[in-house]
Amino acid sequence: MPRVGSRKNPPAILNVWYGGQDAGNAIADVLFGDYNPSGKLPVTFYAKDSDLPPFNSYEMKNRTYRYFDGEVLYPFGYGLSYTTFNYELVSNSQTVKSNGTVSIDVMVRNTGKRAGEDVVQLYVSNSDYDGQKPLYALKAFERISLKAGESHQVKFNLSPEQFAIVDAAGIPKVTPGKHKLYIGSTSPTRTKAQRLPLLEQELVITK
Repeated sequence: MPRVGSRKNPPAILNVWYGGQDAGNAIADVLFGDYNPSGKLPVTFYAKDSDLPPFNSYEMKNRTYRYFDGEVLYPFGYGLSYTTFNYELVSNSQTVKSNGTVSIDVMVRNTGKRAGEDVVQLYVSNSDYDGQKPLYALKAFERISLKAGESHQVKFNLSPEQFAIVDAAGIPKVTPGKHKLYIGSTSPTRTKAQRLPLLEQELVITK
């Protein structure tokens, strides 16, 4: 695979991974526009090797999208399409108790000229927790298929466990305080790539 960072702002990169015996036909379908791609990255592509921690370090700092605080080439959850999507929050900011369920509604519209699929992703960040914690973590996602101009409302119902952070003793706990929700076509990681829709919503959890 060529170095993806060797050219600034390439129009697109088709990452096929292990395409299987029919990979040639599948690649041709994408390149000639017979199939609209909708895959999302399950890993992070860092901008440079120096961003990575030492190989013999077992600390989580700067490892994976959950703990890396820099700018990457292509973030976890990223992936382009031949169409475009617009996201709009339907639900407002909320205050809930630590044992309550949170409902998040987002309206997604296909703003392009052809049908396509997108993966709506929801990440949670705990702003007020003082211990070691992820910057944010994927807690829910849903794949949707929309015709050109079509809209669809996606609802996520988050349980208290999805806001919990594992403490030093290995016990998951829901910490009262401010949490931030990110909903969009990719993770919140800062990137050099083309921006995709990403919304933010604050949530306050009380005792």
